[in-house]
Amino acid sequence: MSDLNTAMIEKYRNSFLHEVEANVEEGEWVKMCMQCGVCAGSCPLGNAWEHPPQEIFMMIRAGKRQEVLASESMWMCTSCYNCIARCPRGLPITHIMHGLAHYAVRLGLVPKNQPTQKFAQMMWDNLSKKGRVNELKLGLSLYFMNGFGEGIKTALKMKDIGLGMLKTKRMAVGEAFGGHAVKDLAGFQKMLKKAQELEDARIEKSK
Repeated sequence: MSDLNTAMIEKYRNSFLHEVEANVEEGEWVKMCMQCGVCAGSCPLGNAWEHPPQEIFMMIRAGKRQEVLASESMWMCTSCYNCIARCPRGLPITHIMHGLAHYAVRLGLVPKNQPTQKFAQMMWDNLSKKGRVNELKLGLSLYFMNGFGEGIKTALKMKDIGLGMLKTKRMAVGEAFGGHAVKDLAGFQKMLKKAQELEDARIEKSK
């Protein structure tokens, strides 16, 4: 095989790795994975992963872009940090998983009706309005995220818990009509806007 062919194959194989390094939080650590599998063995959801972290890293290095970014795997991470605590090389696995999920969202490659992604978006929409999570609104959004009929069924199933929370003042009906905001809401909104500007600039620079 000629040196030119070898160089072309090497470039093809590593193009997705370079893309991950440039666009995914702490993606430069992917190439440090030694495939020991401690992360998968340490994960409380290890049996449910389509591809455990070390397999995702191997697929990135193999150039399997579509298979990785359209996978459900990154959305399985619960941020327990067991993998980071036990990784022999100290890879920031949790951060990379979330970074891959975020990058998949940017590219529009998230699996259709992915529940974790839907919950994450609901949580963000809820929190970003007033700087505090409105638990009643968030709960109702979760109940009805798969349609009105499913929402009613879930609400009826959870009615005893809801009534118990009302009686012990763990939930206030008034929260559904507004809820409390942080003291400096304008400052909070400015902070979010600035963070988005910095992120947009970083994305533009990486293109």
